[in-house]
Amino acid sequence: MGSRPVRTLLVGNGKVDCLPAKKQDLDYCRFCAHSVRFRVSGTEVQSPARAFCTLGRNCEEVDLKKVEAVICDDLSGEGFRSIMNIIG
Repeated sequence: MGSRPVRTLLVGNGKVDCLPAKKQDLDYCRFCAHSVRFRVSGTEVQSPARAFCTLGRNCEEVDLKKVEAVICDDLSGEGFRSIMNIIG
């Protein structure tokens, strides 16, 4: 899905390795501009943050308890970037 390079962040105990020295709660990924897709039960679904920032404007609710991984396009090491800074 897509040709841009991405990272796959595996979920463990409700957290992802956002940066090498920083684990982030999965809740943050719902509002992060870098989260592209969530892998839920083996299927990739659009990130709520990405859906809001694009023409889609909506997507199905993501059950965070079932998320196995987050597909992230932060390759520069910026870390969490709130969509509120983009849409606000």
